[in-house]
Amino acid sequence: MPSIYEVCKPLILASASPRRQGYFRELGLAFQVHAADIDETPLPEENPQAFVERMALEKARVVMALYPERWVVAADTVVNFAGSVLAKPRHREEAVSMLMRLSGKEHLVRTGICLGCQGENVLAVQSVSTRVLFSRFSEKTAEAYAATGEPLDKAGAYGIQGKGAFLVKEIRGSYTNVVGLPLCELLTLLEKYGVIAVPPG
Repeated sequence: MPSIYEVCKPLILASASPRRQGYFRELGLAFQVHAADIDETPLPEENPQAFVERMALEKARVVMALYPERWVVAADTVVNFAGSVLAKPRHREEAVSMLMRLSGKEHLVRTGICLGCQGENVLAVQSVSTRVLFSRFSEKTAEAYAATGEPLDKAGAYGIQGKGAFLVKEIRGSYTNVVGLPLCELLTLLEKYGVIAVPPG
């Protein structure tokens, strides 16, 4: 099957996320995976935008140090609601609690992305935000969704690309950002630095 893009420079995705890896594969990108293990504790008074950009940057730096001649993509996504960051729930009860806080209300999904190559002295960081409005639903509905297990590895306790799509009434901004990787912005970066290109002909 023809690929939309070809990789011109060796590329590493610093993420174990099957959703991010899936996007790379769908675009026909050849890549290696090396997930970065870092401390993901927010700093005191750190706002969500600064947090996701710092996380993406730190993940990229860890992997860049191991592969100085390769290009590394790293990302981090959080849900921002009423001034606080909703990360991945630790258990089913916390997932239900998060979902009920979001029910009928709007929240912001932020993803920080970083593209870097140590050998070429490049480190580009940015973040993308999307507004998401949830429908109003009952606690029973939240419990039934949490029982599927899907919310437990998702920021904000839902997956828009999975079963959790039924919770979402409206989005304003990038859909792929809500999934965890803002493709439009990332592909622009990759093309800018010559990491990927559309194949000739």
